[in-house]
Amino acid sequence: MRTHYDFSKMKGRKNPYIGRLKQPITIRLDKDTVSYFKGLATELGMPYQNLINLYLRDCAFSHKKLELKWACRIKPNKPVKTPIKPAL
Repeated sequence: MRTHYDFSKMKGRKNPYIGRLKQPITIRLDKDTVSYFKGLATELGMPYQNLINLYLRDCAFSHKKLELKWACRIKPNKPVKTPIKPAL
């Protein structure tokens, strides 16, 4: 092996894997959710971040959509005001 390499004559080229690089983000998850994925990842022998990424990738690939039903509460102490129509 050489002690010195001359990289000045080397032609640069773009990284062919640039499209597959991961983007670092910050996300806030419940402690229970993180514990679940950490436990599952330990069983599988892989980092939990990779497991979460695989799960989210599968959701995106199969176009899974979460169905949320928000409860609408009407405050019982407030009467509903109805407009008064003038008598003719």
